[in-house]
Amino acid sequence: MVKNYCLLLTAALFCGHTYAQRMNIKPAPYPQTKKGNVTDTYFDTTVSDPYRWLEDDRADDTKAWVQEQNKVTQAYLGQIPFRETIRKRLETLWNYAKYSAPFKEGAYTYFYKNDGLQAQAVLYRQTEGGEPEVFLDPNKFSKDGTTSLAGISFSKDGSLAGYQLSGGGSDWTNAVVINAQNKETVGDTLKDVKFSGIAWRGNEGFYYSTYDKPKEGSQLSGMTDQHKLYWHKLGTPQAQDKLIFGGAETPRRYISAYLTEDERFLVITAANSTTGNELYIQDLSKPGSAIVNVVNNMDNVHYVVDNVGCKLYIHTNLYAPTYRLVTVDAADPQSGKWKNLIAKGANVLEVSTAGGKLFAHYLKDATTLIQQYNMDGKLEHAVTLPGVGTASGFSAKKEDKDIYYTFTSYVYPSTIFKYNVQTGKSDVYKKSGVQFNPELYESKQVFYKSKDGTKVPMIITYKKGVVLNGKNPTLLYAYGGFGVNLTPSFSTSNIALLEQGGIYAVPNLRGGGEYGETWHKAGTKMRKQNVFDDFIAAAEYLVAHKYTSKDYLAIAGGSNGGLLVGATITQRPDLCQVAFPAVGVMDMLRYNKFTAGAGWAYDYGTAEDSEGMFKYLYQYSPYHALKPASYPATMVTTADHDDRVVPAHSFKFAARLQEMQKGPAPTLIRIETNAGHGAGRSTAQIIGQETDKWAFMFVNMGVEIK
Repeated sequence: MVKNYCLLLTAALFCGHTYAQRMNIKPAPYPQTKKGNVTDTYFDTTVSDPYRWLEDDRADDTKAWVQEQNKVTQAYLGQIPFRETIRKRLETLWNYAKYSAPFKEGAYTYFYKNDGLQAQAVLYRQTEGGEPEVFLDPNKFSKDGTTSLAGISFSKDGSLAGYQLSGGGSDWTNAVVINAQNKETVGDTLKDVKFSGIAWRGNEGFYYSTYDKPKEGSQLSGMTDQHKLYWHKLGTPQAQDKLIFGGAETPRRYISAYLTEDERFLVITAANSTTGNELYIQDLSKPGSAIVNVVNNMDNVHYVVDNVGCKLYIHTNLYAPTYRLVTVDAADPQSGKWKNLIAKGANVLEVSTAGGKLFAHYLKDATTLIQQYNMDGKLEHAVTLPGVGTASGFSAKKEDKDIYYTFTSYVYPSTIFKYNVQTGKSDVYKKSGVQFNPELYESKQVFYKSKDGTKVPMIITYKKGVVLNGKNPTLLYAYGGFGVNLTPSFSTSNIALLEQGGIYAVPNLRGGGEYGETWHKAGTKMRKQNVFDDFIAAAEYLVAHKYTSKDYLAIAGGSNGGLLVGATITQRPDLCQVAFPAVGVMDMLRYNKFTAGAGWAYDYGTAEDSEGMFKYLYQYSPYHALKPASYPATMVTTADHDDRVVPAHSFKFAARLQEMQKGPAPTLIRIETNAGHGAGRSTAQIIGQETDKWAFMFVNMGVEIK
């Protein structure tokens, strides 16, 4: 641990806004946001939408509004005297070499590396005993580092690679094929690919998915409703690509495809929402074979993990809310013929394959347990992990005998391990170079009761010796939706909080998948309020046990978590001092009108479903629920290229929050340019946003950084 940072980072605590007031730090007058007369009628209820005009991200007045809001925000942040101190500290913390776990393709071993402050990680490769060489450098894709590598896939023999480029963080990508030997481009670039991998079939070509680009309105916000699976043969124009599945005959909102490792089976999953999918297979060993339906409904989740000849291994939550692994003959694959190989249990199960083995990833109270099985379902090893946290990886080719995985926790920097599938032994392959001493910190899990008595887990992290006196700056972060698991992971940015005697807390709310599909469903549709109640109860637990108090509590979340924060401050504006709703879903009556938002209806329901569903959404929709009140200091964050949760959500919410704020706390919106929903941001963009987050939080809590 570097010890000379003390002069930079000594915290002195003051009450409330006294420090900001003493330094005369306050926002400039907010831009005068015009109001329109737009209304909608739902089941005889008229709903006004005065800021509807902000939905048009192409309009000149919207662009002008964005510029004026950013001026106000940057002017406010520029007044904070320790903002640059935080930025320099974060740059120092970030400036170490970061590696990914290696993976083998053909004769090469590949890995990603960022030297420290590079905008994007570089893809390297090396032969056994050879020196690493640059294979692909995304930093050369654009001058400002905002064009990123959105994925890469190699043909089975490793001789060809297809990679995707994302401009400004957009979900729309272009796909480029190169000869992996000489790195020269093969054929034409494929345009406008979205929500897709590249699934190679030999060296002939590959499968990919996309939508028709919206023809009217913004290409960033226009609806994308019918996904289509295509076959692209190398050397032919994209216009000649063959439609394999989807489109008008079998309209589905999400379609993905991949091949089993032996390339015998094409596997297709199709869905209309983010939960549940149909499952199809095609036996490519038989020319002209039909696409066979395995599961013909979208009530559950299923995917093919692997095959041995005609035996399929399917991971499913059919009749198993915590999932199970089953086998079936591909000649007769219907669910009635499935046989349990790894039965459902108390803990959520995920499965990967590597080295010809099955690896069962169990989630126990949001932390990882790993067991190794042979392909007949016999337990061979329980993998010994270095602690309680999150292990990821254990995915490699059948012939690999040494494989790699990464382990991390809130106090354990990401470390890469090499694992031998025969012995079941792990060795450290590459430690993190971050300036952090885990021995100085602790992370513990507690369980608290929500409003209805449900027991909810939360992991709380802080520096050893911290006095629980209610004056510790605390960030409470959560998500609570779409069956997403929040498991322990190390954050370089959080060091800036922990070094100040601060506390980082993460509860596993209902709506997530930490306890399986039952836990997920308990936070969906007309049970969404459970998620907000769980979050509010987490905050109250932290205050009751003196970890913090209202004056030193900040809440944060992104995307569905941005909705969580927005709903929380409208329901309990007195709960916290600072709020960070990021790229949030804020207009719950219109979210399904943009991009792929209609696919979120499994979790949210829509205002068109029924009068009861409309009233439920209308009641908690953050944009609509705002009323005159004293709200916490709030910095809404979004990005101009977010085409997943369109920035209009945040624009409208921020405009209305500024209108309704009756207290002294600032209500700002920070709009990143040339950025999207989160993926692909440059290192400079990440550090810049994290700097502003901590500066805004500390100054509004009265925490002075020297």
